[in-house]
Amino acid sequence: MNSPVFSVSDHLPTPTLHGVGVGLRTPHYRHFLDNKVDVDWLEVHSENYFGDGGFDLFVLEKLAQDYPISLHGVGLALGSANGISEVHLAKLKRLVDRIQPALISEHLSWGSVSGRHLNDLLPMPLSQESLHLMCERVHSLQEYLKRSILIENVSSYVRFEADQMLEAEFLCELSRRTGCGILLDVNNVFVNQFNHGEDAQAELAHYRQQANSVQEIHLAGHSQIDACLIDDHGSRVKAEVWKLYEQVCQQISPQIPSLIEWDTAVPEIEILLQEVCKAREIQKKYQEVKHV
Repeated sequence: MNSPVFSVSDHLPTPTLHGVGVGLRTPHYRHFLDNKVDVDWLEVHSENYFGDGGFDLFVLEKLAQDYPISLHGVGLALGSANGISEVHLAKLKRLVDRIQPALISEHLSWGSVSGRHLNDLLPMPLSQESLHLMCERVHSLQEYLKRSILIENVSSYVRFEADQMLEAEFLCELSRRTGCGILLDVNNVFVNQFNHGEDAQAELAHYRQQANSVQEIHLAGHSQIDACLIDDHGSRVKAEVWKLYEQVCQQISPQIPSLIEWDTAVPEIEILLQEVCKAREIQKKYQEVKHV
């Protein structure tokens, strides 16, 4: 079965961000409220701000006056067989209308079955059938939000016998057919290369062929348990991931807005800002190279 090619409506805007941002987490609320922090933008998990009010939403609305905001969803479960929750969609639309984010993103994953949410980003089979399904879901979501969205590659601990393509091939084709952007998580590319013996360079080659679709980058830490890498977002970005990020800046673009993502064992803000400086230095290095 071939996936249908959808035309993207004229009202879908092209998202714009620049520089390096950080994920806004609760321990850093007060620091951002009391200080102008040297980051270019902030990203939040959409679902944490679905309430009708409360301190979290107050903080987000306040900070949105000073920083561009990216809404990063972790619970829509776009690839789930039973479809997308209309309640979840309505809450996301309300938040989008309220915050007017620069970017909206979700994952190439599924996470619900028989009405039960599994609270995980489970990998999709990389098949034509899955591509057809994701094209329909992404098209519908963009039409509902009246916005283009980004879809992120995920870390994976299993692969399917039904896989017919690389994850990068899948995402690039999804972008071509729906007009969605790609959120390239460099740490996930490295984790999957390690866990499955995959070729990160082959993945980057596909993203390079559709460079304009890559509109955000995630950088995060991982840990190792036995012979497996876990994408836990609980430490500094590893040297091997920084090296891969350099290749992305060199081969695709140093202008892509990049995020330092840290969700567990959240450190002092100074540690995050040190990671921001590293990413900026790499961006600047390859911006200067391109202008030579």
